[in-house]
Amino acid sequence: MHVLNNIVLFEPEIPANTGNIGRSCVATGSVLHLIRPLGFSTDDKDIKRAGMDYWYDLDVRYYDNFEDFLDQNKYPVVYMTSSKATLYYTDMVYPPGAFIMFGKESSGIPRSILDQYPDTSIRIPMCPGVRCINLGSSVAVVLYEALRQQGFIGLR
Repeated sequence: MHVLNNIVLFEPEIPANTGNIGRSCVATGSVLHLIRPLGFSTDDKDIKRAGMDYWYDLDVRYYDNFEDFLDQNKYPVVYMTSSKATLYYTDMVYPPGAFIMFGKESSGIPRSILDQYPDTSIRIPMCPGVRCINLGSSVAVVLYEALRQQGFIGLR
């Protein structure tokens, strides 16, 4: 199966979220990119439990920092998810192989990175006063919108 999309997690902190996201990546033919530091070991039992037996089928790639990620992936267009963005995730057109980045659970994507991507920063609409939804839920919402736009090619 060819890579449909790329999910990028910037310094994820909670192993169960990353395991859950890894499982979603396997189910959709997506690659999971993890930017260090991680708040856990990928040998952690919680990550394996959330990812279940799918973790071993996951195409997961690791980077020392954001610059390392950009360099190794030849500076791709990156869709940045943030509650600070003004565009909705449905405002974008996601090409096959899109790189969609999500920030760490406690603080999101740093403003210093986010500000470099004003035209591809997106948000999931929420009620006023709600800071964010669960990271795994956020990934599923945006990933499946990208897949819908791409016609669910290769999925059944």
